[in-house]
Amino acid sequence: MISELLLRFVVGGVIVSLFAALGSALKPKSFAGLFGAAPSVALATISLTVMKEGKAYAAVEARSMILGSIAFFVYAWIACRLLMRTKSHVLLTTSACLWLWLVCALGLWWAFR
Repeated sequence: MISELLLRFVVGGVIVSLFAALGSALKPKSFAGLFGAAPSVALATISLTVMKEGKAYAAVEARSMILGSIAFFVYAWIACRLLMRTKSHVLLTTSACLWLWLVCALGLWWAFR
């Protein structure tokens, strides 16, 4: 148990550091945070899942990550458009758009199950 946690911290830290270095080399510098977050954590999770559960299980996990990211993109795009065009309350708009994310994620899951 402790060795698995230690491996997760090391692999995750190395991958996050590599993506942060890549992001800081690009312009604008805001890419550093973008590359240091989701892609690096996803890669660390997938690599550890392959080692522990096998390739077939990791493939299902990777597909779930891809579908979740598509649903998140739809959520972010709609929320951004609403906030820019209507000048509505941020908390109300983003909370309402969470339902859109849920419907999109469940719809994609159902379509690809």
